[in-house]
Amino acid sequence: MSADTEKTSNEAVKGLKGIIAADSSICLVNGTEGKLLYRGYNIDDLAENATFEEVSFLLLNGELPNESQLADYQNELKKHRSIPAELIDTLKNLPESAPPMALLRSLTSLAGVYDPDAEEESYEKRLEISIKLISQIPTMVAAIHRIRKGLEPVEPDSSLCHAGNFMYMLNGEKPSEDATRAMDLILTLHAEHGLNASTFTSRVIIATLPDIYSAITGAIGALKGKLHGGANTEVLKTLFEIGSLENITPYIKNVRENKGKFMGFGHAVYQVEDPRAKHLKELSRRLGEETGEPKWYEMSIEMEKQVYAEIKRNCNVDFYSASLQHYMGIPGDLFTCIFASSRIAGWCAHILEQLDGNKIIRPKANYIGYEERSYVPVSQR
Repeated sequence: MSADTEKTSNEAVKGLKGIIAADSSICLVNGTEGKLLYRGYNIDDLAENATFEEVSFLLLNGELPNESQLADYQNELKKHRSIPAELIDTLKNLPESAPPMALLRSLTSLAGVYDPDAEEESYEKRLEISIKLISQIPTMVAAIHRIRKGLEPVEPDSSLCHAGNFMYMLNGEKPSEDATRAMDLILTLHAEHGLNASTFTSRVIIATLPDIYSAITGAIGALKGKLHGGANTEVLKTLFEIGSLENITPYIKNVRENKGKFMGFGHAVYQVEDPRAKHLKELSRRLGEETGEPKWYEMSIEMEKQVYAEIKRNCNVDFYSASLQHYMGIPGDLFTCIFASSRIAGWCAHILEQLDGNKIIRPKANYIGYEERSYVPVSQR
């Protein structure tokens, strides 16, 4: 189908790549320099020094908290950790075969039904709902994980930090210091990344002025897609498929001969090294030693070296997060839910920013169909 339509200066850009769709003070992603800033703070600085509680507060409020603000914020997160019993009852009645992200999407939507403040439109209530979701998404993810294994959900432990409690709810035992640090780092590094597909989805939805739960449900739906949130799951599958150090070279040769793709390498934005990747590598090494199973880290090191030699592409944040989360006792099909438990902070920050001076997002399509034509009766077609 074609048409001699009049050309305009606004020709369509597939995927909106490079199109500026919003003014935002939340995040800078510089793909040329390999730089990532949250509210002006370099991700290296935050990864080495800040906790996820500090980072999520920063994203929501624009500044890092002082001691008093941090204590209050931590208490707010702890206060909201438990989820309605009805969500657990519903989860137990959903199909065991359902993908974890489908379950998380459905639970998030249902959580809005049970929140009496869901439709409130004041900034204070919307901020409170954002904090509630940052706190409760990990509880939902942990419940999904345990119920799928035939286990009862673990109640939150208010003596633990956000990351430590998340690990405790997942595995049912107090995590080691390295495991807690690993979860905190994963949450920090994935918390925000500009106008990616799921974040843009959340802004498009909230711009129509529904409730925040609707926008977050849509964002989770976008993150569920294979082209967005599941790369580290594929990395783990690849490591399992290869199985040993000596199989890496023939695997790489086979992928190259069949013009395949190396999961966890390259990035849609970064033209140089993903600034987040290096922070996960060392923790993967340490947890590999701690669990007595260093081979997945050793395989990752060797694969990174050989793939770079072949295609001159650096690994991205997904590559070492695969072996790291495996060491943390997290199954591959739950990785994207862990991603959502982190990115919820960025989604909520963008939602609050969009609502400040909101305007509905209504882009224009470049029509390439037929010019006007006449209806023909069915007997004459």
